[in-house]
Amino acid sequence: MPSLSARSGRSVVIAGAGKGLAREIALGLATRGYIVFGTATSAEEAEELWHTSRGRVSLIVCDIKKVEAVTAWADGISDAVGNAGVDILIINTRGLASGPLELLPIDAIRHEFDVNVFACLAIINAFLPALRTAHGRIVQISSWMSSLQLPFSGPSEASHAAMEVFAAVYRAELRPFGIDVLVVSHDPMPTESSTATAALARIGRAMTAGQRKLYGRSLSAFLGNFGSAPSDELDLAADAARVVELAEQHPAPARAAIGRYTEQQISAFREAPDAALSALRQRSIDLS
Repeated sequence: MPSLSARSGRSVVIAGAGKGLAREIALGLATRGYIVFGTATSAEEAEELWHTSRGRVSLIVCDIKKVEAVTAWADGISDAVGNAGVDILIINTRGLASGPLELLPIDAIRHEFDVNVFACLAIINAFLPALRTAHGRIVQISSWMSSLQLPFSGPSEASHAAMEVFAAVYRAELRPFGIDVLVVSHDPMPTESSTATAALARIGRAMTAGQRKLYGRSLSAFLGNFGSAPSDELDLAADAARVVELAEQHPAPARAAIGRYTEQQISAFREAPDAALSALRQRSIDLS
């Protein structure tokens, strides 16, 4: 397994770096001379990225929902970087609880907030001393859907929206220490969309007759309208390069959208009146 060791130079920490967009970001920053630390969901992910990056990306398996585990992880990295501090902290978390709010167990909704909010807060707070030393930057990867709040995605989008509020507060509170906070909205990953679609389909199959009468038609309509990610729009390498660019940009923007689909959707949402957005949400579950 990769292990931490003391190094000099610029450093980055990425929560959730084992796959997808964050993996490409980690490799992109490594090629720019950063030493990258982060978390993975498995030892295999960590080993693969260690070898692919020629030892410049060190990941560990860490349960970010546990404050003690996050604190130990941050302490180890702080010891490794020493007086250089951490230049960039990138947080990429994804919980995918989907379904009608009435049918979702409260524990499933709570888990979404544990992953997308409380874990993020624990990570930021644990790394603030090292970020303060380097006058570093926090990059929060968010979801474009937190701007629209579509049916059956409430826990995920509410938790991302909550974290965006916290990011705005951090931005104000940390500016006196020279720490920037940037929120980046990104296109949905195909694996995320397929996982959410599969979860919704399972909920549909598990409904009782009464539940199916209440939600069956609208759930079928939603799956038909939003059952697949815009995979033809995705370019992970280009999107990761854009995040790397934003992570180094001075002055830092407060918000940014990457990916053609997200850029188009967020632009449309911002210009649309509330009545139009409400109508769009309704159309998403309308079989007609």
